[in-house]
Amino acid sequence: FPVTIMKEAFPAMGPVKTQIVGAIDKLREEAALRVKEDMNYQLTEVMSEYRSEHERLLWSLPITGSAFKKVYYDPSLGRQVSVFIPAEDIVVPYGASSIERAERVTHVMRKTPNDLLKLQEAGFYRDCDLGDPTGELDDIEKQKAEEQGMSAIQDERFRILEMNVDLDLKGFEDVNKNGEATGIALPYVVTIEKGTGKVLAIRRNWYEGDRLHLKRQHFVHYQYIPGFGFYGYGLIHLTGGIVTGK
Repeated sequence: FPVTIMKEAFPAMGPVKTQIVGAIDKLREEAALRVKEDMNYQLTEVMSEYRSEHERLLWSLPITGSAFKKVYYDPSLGRQVSVFIPAEDIVVPYGASSIERAERVTHVMRKTPNDLLKLQEAGFYRDCDLGDPTGELDDIEKQKAEEQGMSAIQDERFRILEMNVDLDLKGFEDVNKNGEATGIALPYVVTIEKGTGKVLAIRRNWYEGDRLHLKRQHFVHYQYIPGFGFYGYGLIHLTGGIVTGK
């Protein structure tokens, strides 16, 4: 399954193809070719992690049923990145139907003290004292380590919670034509260090000038078999009952 998809997704000419919508002329064909060549260069040369992260996603997907990809600008690298996120690191409210319509999407990240310091120096995170990492491991991490035949040791990284939420912030309220506050919550990205509970960043999550304040999407949700809830079904769900005799 993953090998077949990788061959289709990454042919020799590159993963990106272009399609001209509407009338076709020489100028549009030349523009489409430039876009195709530039995007293939970005994905295969500049974003060096793109292919390997996508392959990791494909190997994880049939087992767990859900896998995520996050596309964002990394200030410490100075470029766009596209990384695989396992299902256990994406948390949504119970009853969410899709990642696009979820009222809150939390990405659980782990960063070393040096990585965090670089982001603080770049101005991406607020400069504040966080002390030492707590090093705690949750139940899922311990269980995964045991299943892989490893002992769950202390994690010397900070646990960062990056939450995509809707907020009605004082001083930044949504206003109507008369300049009156409407009380409507707007999309923001709030980043918190879990151990101390300190807020590292609050950023607007809609394009400047967008009167509808539509939430920007940074995550792509892949499902092996669509489930009845938010997460998809994988082989572990389909065969679990048979293996355990239930």
